Amino acid sequence: MRNYLSSSLRTTIAINRMRILRFFLLSLLLLALGGGCSCGQEAAAPERQFDGQAAYLILKDQVAFGPRNPGSGGHAACQEYLFSALQASCAQAETQPFVHTSGGQDYQMANLIGVLNPGGGDRILIAAHWDTRPYANEDPDPANRNTPIPGANDGASGVAVLLQLAVQLSKVQLPYEVVIILFDGEDFGKTLDEYFLGSKYFAANLGDYAPKRAILLDMVGDSDLGLPKEVNSVASDPALVDLIWQEGSALGFPQYRHELGLAIEDDHIPLIEAGIPSVDVIDFTYPYWHTLADTPDKCSPDSLLAVGEVLYHLITEGKL
Repeated sequence: MRNYLSSSLRTTIAINRMRILRFFLLSLLLLALGGGCSCGQEAAAPERQFDGQAAYLILKDQVAFGPRNPGSGGHAACQEYLFSALQASCAQAETQPFVHTSGGQDYQMANLIGVLNPGGGDRILIAAHWDTRPYANEDPDPANRNTPIPGANDGASGVAVLLQLAVQLSKVQLPYEVVIILFDGEDFGKTLDEYFLGSKYFAANLGDYAPKRAILLDMVGDSDLGLPKEVNSVASDPALVDLIWQEGSALGFPQYRHELGLAIEDDHIPLIEAGIPSVDVIDFTYPYWHTLADTPDKCSPDSLLAVGEVLYHLITEGKL
């Protein structure tokens, strides 16, 4: 059979054959080196155990009750919601009521406690505060500064992580007894002596709940989340701080910044003063702190995932 191909076309075919041969040889080399060929496909994202989207819905549920400052209707309604959630996921659940008197008025408050795997090894405490601030004292509009805040990040975010974590921990065998506590009255006061009311009460009435160590979550939902190491936490339990931040990096979360942040007064301080090594996981560089703009749209499921996933692995893998 005669070859009717033009010389230019024969040249093109020859070039293409050489390209195919080079591609084949390169593929063999990559396979020999263990690299393989992605063929333009992105690497698969790591499988996550914590459901950040579900946690975000819990955050929104809390905000839907309105401000949850003690004495308000939103506070009473949200307390029922939160306690029901703990009852649904935990082997044990109880309220720890207390009364705080301020300005001649009595405020009914309550810490909410859930226990997973009671009696099952060392006791680990994980906490957040569920109340919201009665005053938007940092709002740019002075007319708003006596108005209660929505508290999407400052309050609801840490609670959302813990409630979703309880759901997922309830499905697996745990190496610890895990106590989840939602503190009331953290953000109540205008001066420091009326802050951290729930954690102060808990620390003074530990009873059977004294833990090996504690992890506090506060303002962990910011969509631009950045988590430096809090100074008081490093002083209290440097090994636990390193463990959390190393786990965060190992799991691929850039939010964990291996740098020293601020020294922050928070619910971990009464625990530390009671002799409980405690770490505060907090992003204090939140531009909507104590303002009426602290709403769910400023928060992100991805941020909640970054915190919840780390806790899930530390707890279920017995690293604490």
